[in-house]
Amino acid sequence: MKNMPHTVTNATITTIRERIERQVYPAGAMLPSQRQLAEELSISRASLREALSTLEALGLVVIRPGKGVYVSDAPQRVGVAWRFADQISLADTYQLRYALEGFSTRLAALASSQDEIDWLSDNVETMHMALLNGDFDEAAQLDFAFHLHIVSMAGNGAIADILRGSTEIVMESQRLPFYQRELAHSTYIEHLEILEGLRRRDGHAAGLAMEHHIVRAAQRAGIHFPTPPGVLEQSNPPAASAAQATP
Repeated sequence: MKNMPHTVTNATITTIRERIERQVYPAGAMLPSQRQLAEELSISRASLREALSTLEALGLVVIRPGKGVYVSDAPQRVGVAWRFADQISLADTYQLRYALEGFSTRLAALASSQDEIDWLSDNVETMHMALLNGDFDEAAQLDFAFHLHIVSMAGNGAIADILRGSTEIVMESQRLPFYQRELAHSTYIEHLEILEGLRRRDGHAAGLAMEHHIVRAAQRAGIHFPTPPGVLEQSNPPAASAAQATP
């Protein structure tokens, strides 16, 4: 009960963000009124306002006092060269991570211990501080450590060796999304979703959260690749599931 407001707010952020990404709320459109949204999502107006403030900080919406909340125009991609184009394409890198890390996270959930969860929680909050301070190099290093730790938890040495052997490539794929400064905070929220699934030892939810995270990170880097039909629409992120399960 103590963490319920925080969980409900994160679930609301996830729901609205996914509607924006699926263009249920297209760029430039006004969101439903706060009263309508609060009733539809079964949350308090205070929690909704907190969620909308976070979405504005992420650059996804614009709050216009007295007028409403509007979806931001699609952000312009920052042209950043992919340094490893002669070895592997950026799209292939994200697809490889999607396949390996989604599976690894499902395994990791079955092997998670409180010590592992505590380590990941510390990592997530430290990365959050790095993002708030604008230290994106440190954030990228912590991002890589978070992902590698989960792969290590899974206990699959072959997958761990693949990622460790491609450290520079993987880290660069994690750094590129941070060039969209207004969306950098998204990584923190997505890591919280993954962590919640691991904490509950829910391999299905944790794996989906990891896959969502990698797809969204790729999109922030300007890469779009196909995923299994309905995978983003039909799943409940861990934070949302936790909110629904909270009495």
